Amino acid sequence: MIRRPEDRVPAISPRLALRIAVLGFVALGLFALIFFRLWYLQVLTGDQYLAEARDNRVRELRIQAPRGEIVDRNDSTLVTNRQAIVVSLDPSRLPEEVRLMAADWGQRAGQRETRPEGERGEPEPIPEIPAAELRERYERIGRVLELDAQEVHARVIRSLAVVPYANVNLAIDAPLPVLNYLSERNTEFPGVEISERYLREYPKEELAAQLFGVVGEISPDELEEERYRGVEQGTIIGKEGLERSYDRYLRGQDGIRRVVVDAMGRRNPDDGLPDTEPIAGRQLRLSIDLELQEAGQQALEEIAGGRPGGFVAMDPESGEVLAMGSAPSFDPNGLSGRPITQERYDELYGEEADSPRFNRVISGSYPIGSTFKPIAAIGMLESDAVQPGLTINDPGCIFISTQEFCNAGDVPLGTVDFGRSLEASSDIFYYRLGERAHSIDSDPIQTYARRLGFDEPTGIDLPGEFGGTVPDEEWSEEIKQAERDCREEEDRENCGIALLDSQWTVGQTVQLAIGQGGFQASPLQLAVAYAAIENGGDVVTPHVGLEITDGSGVPVQSIETDPARELDISKQTLDIVRNGLRRAANGPEGTSTAIFDDWPGRYTVHGKTGTAQRPPSGDQSWYAAYVPDRERPLVVAATVENGGFGAETAAPIVCQIMAGWYDVDSECTAAASEIVDD
Repeated sequence: MIRRPEDRVPAISPRLALRIAVLGFVALGLFALIFFRLWYLQVLTGDQYLAEARDNRVRELRIQAPRGEIVDRNDSTLVTNRQAIVVSLDPSRLPEEVRLMAADWGQRAGQRETRPEGERGEPEPIPEIPAAELRERYERIGRVLELDAQEVHARVIRSLAVVPYANVNLAIDAPLPVLNYLSERNTEFPGVEISERYLREYPKEELAAQLFGVVGEISPDELEEERYRGVEQGTIIGKEGLERSYDRYLRGQDGIRRVVVDAMGRRNPDDGLPDTEPIAGRQLRLSIDLELQEAGQQALEEIAGGRPGGFVAMDPESGEVLAMGSAPSFDPNGLSGRPITQERYDELYGEEADSPRFNRVISGSYPIGSTFKPIAAIGMLESDAVQPGLTINDPGCIFISTQEFCNAGDVPLGTVDFGRSLEASSDIFYYRLGERAHSIDSDPIQTYARRLGFDEPTGIDLPGEFGGTVPDEEWSEEIKQAERDCREEEDRENCGIALLDSQWTVGQTVQLAIGQGGFQASPLQLAVAYAAIENGGDVVTPHVGLEITDGSGVPVQSIETDPARELDISKQTLDIVRNGLRRAANGPEGTSTAIFDDWPGRYTVHGKTGTAQRPPSGDQSWYAAYVPDRERPLVVAATVENGGFGAETAAPIVCQIMAGWYDVDSECTAAASEIVDD
């Protein structure tokens, strides 16, 4: 058949043939590359990848490391560990349906957490127990552990959703009878295993509980903190107090248990893999003196009579804290074992129980009353606002501007100088100082209050310290701005923070001079200020930790603290204030003389009472004092909420603490007729 010219296929040109050849070689090269790659993976390195695939079946479980002990300055044990019984379920002995149910629940619960906080809705409910046989099994173990079947099921689901190959803990710190019962009837409880783990133990129970703190499992928010970089979920860390401050030393290093799981995450009970043993935490040695701590806690409990308060005793030269207690206290052992319901937690540790976990010594926010008068005196003398020989007539009541100010009980004291102003606690004297200070641009009282450690944290090695408030005109403007912001954000007419039409007045400076008004401080800040008076003007950094030691008590690392901040307070000013404090505890008009009248002359107490008004809570009792003993100097500050006059409650507490330190046999009490209001 003869083709028409238009149907004939043109011959392949040399250029087209070259292109086809190149394309063929490229395709052949790609095929060869894939072929040799597959040959390399399957033949040359097959054994290596097979081994890695097998290794991927290995999962790691933590073996808890025992935390380091905490001891006092004389190596008496304050915090230690004990082994507790853990009852758990082997997940490989549970039905496959439960494992799938847990995976599905975990996925839904995880998706809920990814949504914005306000759009998450109700928590994902735990599914029902899938079979009657499983319910009967749960009920059997639940009767022993005092749990209902649904709670056992909930713990199983939550645990398997997170770590499907780890044992499900049903009870931590189970009592010994439970161990005996389960051990004798192990065939009746398939999959139930008994093991041991370390729990924190506080042998002194409520003693210094807020100081030591508590431990707990690390939270999601804490996992994101820089200080916990590398710490895994589920790790036990310090949550409060010294347990938190020195957690990196106390925590130790968890060991690793390696287990083999199949594709479904089921564990092989005969894996035979080696474990990495845990490394115990270091020991922490404190500056605390156990005997003084016990004496202080006993004094606070007996004299305060259950009212909230706190005390701190420290070395004024070094800043070492020798004792610290806050009331009410709590037993941290109750938070280191079995889980606790929210209702029970609120009952034991909530506001209705006066928040016993709150450390009032470092975090309390209080006006300190007349214990502030030595600080006001230093400010006025060192700023040359008044002369050392100043005398003021005290008629009992005076008017400043249009406001009347009076002594306690309106008692007139006549001619008063600095020494007598502290001895007899003349409010009128300090009202007049405040009146003069108000007209001085440098704010001498506020300036020296801040220099002596108020209005900022002391830097103690404990978390949660309160910074304090020293009010002035700038502070007044700040709280008015806070009032404006609150009204705008919450659409309220009045938030009660401040009056917007008010100005910083002479009356506010007058109130500051006696530690009232907007002034707020903690007992620890007061102790630091009195320590500076005793040691000649050094504002020490209080600290509790002394050194890190190994298990046998050999020092490994000393704990460095910030050096004291030196204030240039003249000897003349210090002598004037020290003389007034000595007279306040020993002079004929001293507000605490009756408390210390049976003390030996060797230990001369220098102290000041304080009664701060805190409506509607009533008068708050304060006392701060020091003994300038060359061998064993001591400064103590104590306060009791709603405790009445300073000499009525706080001063006897301080007296008992000092008597314990110096081994003085003192009554530390005064007749009601001898108690002087200040």
